[in-house]
Amino acid sequence: MLRHRLLSLMIPRMTRSAMLLILAALTASAQTAPLKDQVEAVFPDAKALYLDLHQHPELSSHETRTAALMATKLRGLGYEVTENVGGTGIVAIMKNGAGPTVMLRTELDGLPVEEQTGLPYASKVRAKDDSGRDVGVMHACGHDVHMATLYGTAAIMAKSKDTWHGTLMLVGQPAEETITGAQKMADDGLFTRFPKPDVGIALHDGNTLATGQVGFVPGYYNAAADSLRITVYGKGGHGARPETTIDPVLIAASIAVRLQSIVAREIHPGDAAVITVGYIQAGTKNNIIPDTAVMGLTVRSRKPEVRQHLLAAIERVAKGEAEAGGADKMPLIEKYESTSAVYNDPVLSKHLGAVLESIVGKNNVIAEDPIMTSEDYSVFVEHGVPSFYYTLGVADPDKLAAARASHKELPSNHSPLFAPVADPGLHTGIATEVAILRDLLKGTSADVAKITEQKGGN
Repeated sequence: MLRHRLLSLMIPRMTRSAMLLILAALTASAQTAPLKDQVEAVFPDAKALYLDLHQHPELSSHETRTAALMATKLRGLGYEVTENVGGTGIVAIMKNGAGPTVMLRTELDGLPVEEQTGLPYASKVRAKDDSGRDVGVMHACGHDVHMATLYGTAAIMAKSKDTWHGTLMLVGQPAEETITGAQKMADDGLFTRFPKPDVGIALHDGNTLATGQVGFVPGYYNAAADSLRITVYGKGGHGARPETTIDPVLIAASIAVRLQSIVAREIHPGDAAVITVGYIQAGTKNNIIPDTAVMGLTVRSRKPEVRQHLLAAIERVAKGEAEAGGADKMPLIEKYESTSAVYNDPVLSKHLGAVLESIVGKNNVIAEDPIMTSEDYSVFVEHGVPSFYYTLGVADPDKLAAARASHKELPSNHSPLFAPVADPGLHTGIATEVAILRDLLKGTSADVAKITEQKGGN
């Protein structure tokens, strides 16, 4: 109002060129306002989007409303948006002169979890999953925080184009929770239809850090994941006459026990490795020995050579126990979901760690340990995009301190009780993303290359 009133008083005495100069100066002044003020300006819209997304989660590969909403919001900021990339994925591009291309990625999907937080804006959504089951749906992994943060960041970058140059590439990825969405986007031309990024950025929120804190791990951030289904074949019959059968349940149980010896006796103690048997399903009645038993496994590792060893050893053990049990047919081993470990470029991590310290303070940038959860952002790394994937704290500081004092943990991601503290969590997320993007988008592609190791770790 004051700006317009001032101009209305001055315009009669000004030439058109002078008026344009003042407008430009006022605009530049607004764009170069302190970052804190810029974040405060976009925060109400970012929080409103967060609340909307939290209440309307969608399952993996079904994020139609979410993707459409994000596409509309980003178009409104001036981005060139392409929808339906790799399914429901979106790509938003803003070109601002010559310079590097930097990718900022968020996930779109929720989880089949019924929310139990008791929040006034808790999700009440129910949907059919891909197997036809009626399930509750919740943003139990915090992807709503990620999307709202990206939107706030996108708004600031669009309004302050004098602070950066190059190409900003925003990616809304579907189906992260089923570790399939990143590959589908890559297969649909993410890095051929659109500019190939010189560097990629992503974050993940969590209750292990307090609001106002961020953390990162140079090198391997998390684990490779392989989902296996093992079908054990036997020979069914009466439970009272086991001598006439080949019991697949006994063979499956033997496999489950023997698998743990792979980690305990075949993997170097310093290497991360996990084999978990999540289920054994067999039979219909207590006095019937079934023909088959089905086992579900998740296998986690970091180093490629450890991953290869685990998968080969699992096959060896399954076949060995089947042979020991007298099976006529060897087990069927199927790998139906898979992703490599996310690798943070060490040189880039060191550089951007200093950027984070400049925003939140050195004491609030936490050196984290690698984790064994998985994330298909690794696909982008494998496609030659040096990356930095960091953690955004969303835990209430007092509750986190109390939990640690009592040797407990706050509800984690994927818990029905996971409740991020969006205010001030979003403030930190937006401020750190903007600072990182401006740092990377201030030079040339060659400048960015100098602060990356220029190789992936998978």
